[in-house]
Amino acid sequence: MCHWLVRNLADCLCDIKPEAEPSVVIVDEEGKPTDRVESALKCLPHYDPASCWSGDTLPSFRYWKIRDFAYAYRSKLVTPSKIAEQIITLVEGCKYHKAPTPLLISFDAEDIRKQAAASTQRFKEGNPLSILDGIFMAIKDDIDCYPHPTKGASTWMHEVRSVEKDAVSVSRLRSCGVILIGKANMHEFGMGTTGNNPNYGTTRNPYAHERYTGGSSSGPAAIVASGLCSAALGTDGGGSIRIPSSLCGVVGLKTTYGRTNMGGSLCGSGTVEIAGPIASTVEDVILVYAAILGSSPEDRISLKLSPPCLPILSSPENVNILGSLQLGKYTEWFNDVHSTDISDVCEDVLNLLSKSHGCKTIEIVIPELHEMRIAHLVSIGSESLRSLNPDIEDGKGVKLNFDTRTCMALFRTFTASDYVAAQCL
Repeated sequence: MCHWLVRNLADCLCDIKPEAEPSVVIVDEEGKPTDRVESALKCLPHYDPASCWSGDTLPSFRYWKIRDFAYAYRSKLVTPSKIAEQIITLVEGCKYHKAPTPLLISFDAEDIRKQAAASTQRFKEGNPLSILDGIFMAIKDDIDCYPHPTKGASTWMHEVRSVEKDAVSVSRLRSCGVILIGKANMHEFGMGTTGNNPNYGTTRNPYAHERYTGGSSSGPAAIVASGLCSAALGTDGGGSIRIPSSLCGVVGLKTTYGRTNMGGSLCGSGTVEIAGPIASTVEDVILVYAAILGSSPEDRISLKLSPPCLPILSSPENVNILGSLQLGKYTEWFNDVHSTDISDVCEDVLNLLSKSHGCKTIEIVIPELHEMRIAHLVSIGSESLRSLNPDIEDGKGVKLNFDTRTCMALFRTFTASDYVAAQCL
């Protein structure tokens, strides 16, 4: 009887169809990245060049968005090759700052020029591959980007693991015409939230050089925040995109696990890591996300993911889309800050969103949060240990940073039972 009830309950649950979410468009994750990007472009609000190209000569800083570059290229105001030369000059100049800020671990000026020249030619012929053609992006150093080595910001990973081709996500970006400038700095093997790296130098926060960027995707966030690139690709298993994006004042997306194919990355065999975009605006994050999304065949079978979708921000009903948002505020953590100046400013932001856009803030409680934090640590720690331990036992462990060694020592205390219990939670 018990088995019969369980079986029938499962059949009933499978028959329940979730309500279609309003104001979204479903995209084909098995289709071409260029087609998905085109679908995403149609979801964005109308682009008005006059609002960005007013001829104002006053010295001011404004992030160039992806559609700004696309308009400039199509209007022949500038070419990808000209932008490439500016980026090369700036990257090479970072080495000689009084406070050096190593944004990239691997960088090849001639490779950038070659990519930019091909993009410039496509625009000259009137055949850009997508809205992302000629857009410059950096790739975090735990994602393969041929011909650059993948080191995970260590001093030795490239000695035991060669890069023969692009990671899946990078290949999708390249097919859209993205110009890849190199491998961005990071916390060694992603095992830290500061971005501190004694191997190559620590990437500094573009807004305050005496401060950290946050980690582990320190380089990608700093590159976007500095205005060097419109977007970058990072990875996140416990905040590694969200933390540096927050500290650097840019936008980072932690996707649902399995939404992006992790093939060709150092962290592709775990149960928490994803690859996701960092950009200066939500619009640009949507465009990059559309290019890279698409789960691996095995995740599609095992996770039974629902079809990916994008918000239709161009819809007339969504003119005041912020007004429909409910903002969950967990006061216990909201006020857990080093200085009340931080929580006061955040409170001001909530009040601004409420008064100007009609957002509603509601109090929430996150149950079992402490237990979930432990479960996460056990999961990501056990999986990191499994991935790196063969090389560590082969003598590479002495080359790890001290904080990475400390993490590995902690991970070795976890048992198989701990891991299974963490996965259940």
